[in-house]
Amino acid sequence: MSKENQTQQNLREGLSRYARVLSIAGSDSGGGAGIQADLKTFSALGCYGMTAIAALTAQNTQGVRGIHGVPPEFLKAQIDAVVEDIGVDAVKIGMLHSPDVVRVVADAIRRFDLPNVVLDPVMVATSGDRLIAADTEAALVSELFPLATVVTPNLDEAGWLLGRKIAGEADLDEAANALLDLGARAALLKGGHLPGDWVVDLLAVSKGEHHRLGSQRIATHNGHGTGCTLSSAIASHLALGEPLVSAVQKARAYILGAIAAGAQVHTGHGHGPLNHGFAPVAQVIIK
Repeated sequence: MSKENQTQQNLREGLSRYARVLSIAGSDSGGGAGIQADLKTFSALGCYGMTAIAALTAQNTQGVRGIHGVPPEFLKAQIDAVVEDIGVDAVKIGMLHSPDVVRVVADAIRRFDLPNVVLDPVMVATSGDRLIAADTEAALVSELFPLATVVTPNLDEAGWLLGRKIAGEADLDEAANALLDLGARAALLKGGHLPGDWVVDLLAVSKGEHHRLGSQRIATHNGHGTGCTLSSAIASHLALGEPLVSAVQKARAYILGAIAAGAQVHTGHGHGPLNHGFAPVAQVIIK
């Protein structure tokens, strides 16, 4: 190593750094979900956000007009460039549009031994638009479930993955255990699609350790990007050193605040976004 390079290395080793979170997901041109929601969340929670864009979408608050997939080799190049230079403390995975793209992400997690992987198996947009095909769902389960720290499906997504409808709160424990049987290390079942004024999510850390997380439903038409935001908030708190249960609890508190703060704000003519910056914090420095 040259004297100049040794000096630069010594300087770097004496510096603190940010908590680094990588989002591997699709871009939402409307700004409410996907990569855009993830970056807003990372910043609001004091983390340094990075991206590897898997697909471009043409969408707004009313729906998805088109999806343009990024070639797998270019997705790989994005991930490699970020990890090899900046490093990663946590990963949030969102919409992956093809089995080849899923395999690129799984390979990167194994090659770099990426920590704290939060998999949000995005299958359908808030508007109801279908985003991925059945063969991609199968690849998510076989390739990424075993590598993820936690998977975060909503009840519709969990129902598709399990091949059956999850009709009520009484079904949550069995459904969560079935997701663990598919290979997930831990599963957060989001119960927002169930009727009622009290929303219950279930975090299964193992078959013997389930945590119910309840809250009053917030009346709003602005729910675009809630799943993306929750999963990226979990990844942020994991990057900051929180254990999984605490990370989920704190992420849930953040998203409830973001929903409440954006409930009466008018954006677009469909499902509007959350208010990600309702309580910004200073950038967190890790010594």
